[in-house]
Amino acid sequence: MEHSTSRDRPFAGPRPNRIRHARRLAALTQADLASRIGVGASAVAQWELPTGTAPTLSHLEEVAKVCNVSFEWLATGRGVPVDGKPEANAIDTSQIAIDALEDRLLLAF
Repeated sequence: MEHSTSRDRPFAGPRPNRIRHARRLAALTQADLASRIGVGASAVAQWELPTGTAPTLSHLEEVAKVCNVSFEWLATGRGVPVDGKPEANAIDTSQIAIDALEDRLLLAF
């Protein structure tokens, strides 16, 4: 069985959480991300706060590029963080299903 990573898992929380998630997927600090897109670290910190300021569209695009995540996911929460990766199942049904039919039913549910 192939192991999934945080890059494979769907995540559609609020925009500040998606920005933080993208930054963490890229293994960057707030200062690292800020430096790569040409803003101050305080700007990135504000973007990641629930009541903070929102990045401009061009800054959001740069965050997506630097963090190698889907712009649509970052901007809207739709889709998956990394283009081309299918959404992961919420649970591994093979660990709890007692037979193939139950596995299919759990996946369908």
